[in-house]
Amino acid sequence: MRRAGLRTRVTAGFAAGALAISAAVALLSYDLTRRTLLAGRERSATRAAFFDANVARAGLAADNPDVVEVLRNLDIGSTRRAVVRRNGQWYARNADAGVTAAIPAALQQRVGNNQFAVQRVHTDTGMALAIGIPLGDGTQFYVLDSLDELDQTMRVLSLVLTLVAAGTTAAGAALGAYASRRVLRPLTTVAEAARDISAGDLNARLDTAGDPDLKQLTTSFNDMVDQLANRIERDRRFAADVSHELRSPLQTLAAAASVLHHRRDQLDDRTARAADLVTDEVGRFQALVTDLLELARADQPPERSPVDVAELARRVCHSRHLPDDLVTITPDHQTTWLVDPRRFEQVLANLLDNAARYGGAPVAVRLGSASGLRYLEVDDEGPGVPPQDRQAIFDRFVRGRTASARGEADGTGLGLALVAQHVNAHGGRVFVTDRPGGGARFRVELPPDTP
Repeated sequence: MRRAGLRTRVTAGFAAGALAISAAVALLSYDLTRRTLLAGRERSATRAAFFDANVARAGLAADNPDVVEVLRNLDIGSTRRAVVRRNGQWYARNADAGVTAAIPAALQQRVGNNQFAVQRVHTDTGMALAIGIPLGDGTQFYVLDSLDELDQTMRVLSLVLTLVAAGTTAAGAALGAYASRRVLRPLTTVAEAARDISAGDLNARLDTAGDPDLKQLTTSFNDMVDQLANRIERDRRFAADVSHELRSPLQTLAAAASVLHHRRDQLDDRTARAADLVTDEVGRFQALVTDLLELARADQPPERSPVDVAELARRVCHSRHLPDDLVTITPDHQTTWLVDPRRFEQVLANLLDNAARYGGAPVAVRLGSASGLRYLEVDDEGPGVPPQDRQAIFDRFVRGRTASARGEADGTGLGLALVAQHVNAHGGRVFVTDRPGGGARFRVELPPDTP
């Protein structure tokens, strides 16, 4: 299971915290409000019940009183119902409608013992307060005071508190998202700078005038980049200097080897074979030095100019005795690209040489565009490149396993590394896949801002 990102976790944490706090406050507020309202409602209902009980007591004090008429004279409204129990008989102003059944036996017993009693009960119409008041002479006065209005108030309150809790949770999530974005913004800046540096922009730096709490991070990062840039520049100068110093003696060796090669017929077989070996190795050494010099210069920005890449591709194929019809162009494709002609020519030349050396032979060179990208493809008819080698072959001094298995060690191991470096300098990428029908397909993609 994929773990959620830091920003998601921070946002969820803020939301959970806000939900917990708002839920706790809502529950406490609901309980406190409910207790307060119930206590107030009970006090008001008790006062009203005692007032009605006094009126009923006065009416029942007469000789042979009409109990029902006394109850009808009470001003109890529509939410209160009063009954009287006298001499073991119940009296109500209207039909009983379950009032007497709703009065608990325990409440009746307490009132029968001449004690005032109040109890919350369930009736057919909802919650109510049952209030019992003894009137003397065994007469008991009861009032059922409905709590429907209070229940409605509490329902509205619970809905309001729920909405407030939901709103607080959403606000907490928004605050968490904002806070995480603010907190992670420096990390995003560092990531962007690191991405620019990995793409070859060694001038990328962090702003030291930003957040003072991050000054140590920005300073350390910039110092690291400075040291990295200095190290790369020293390595580049070292490679360039060494390669440059090697060119003069190599030219002398190449001239001497050329003389030996042209006079090999005058040498005995053993000496001739030695002369051929020297000539081949000197040539390989020259290619290696040339590639090293090219790598030393590859970090420089490309010198772009409009180039007819189709004509350039045909010219490179012709120089390698390959047919011009090897190059194909997608219909309606603009073949003028803004690239460094020297570097792009070397990209194509190295891909063709790689196909000839390790892939049997190049069978197709395609130029086109798709999804806003311009691409160059070189197909060969070799064994292809194993998936585990497809990234490594673009590193320096690395050859694929198939080339090593065939014993082809005459390459420098720098050709594809140069291709990758030149393509990266143009802001593109190069990769290898399987060619339909067998073989390898090397594909160079340049960004859409390369016209």
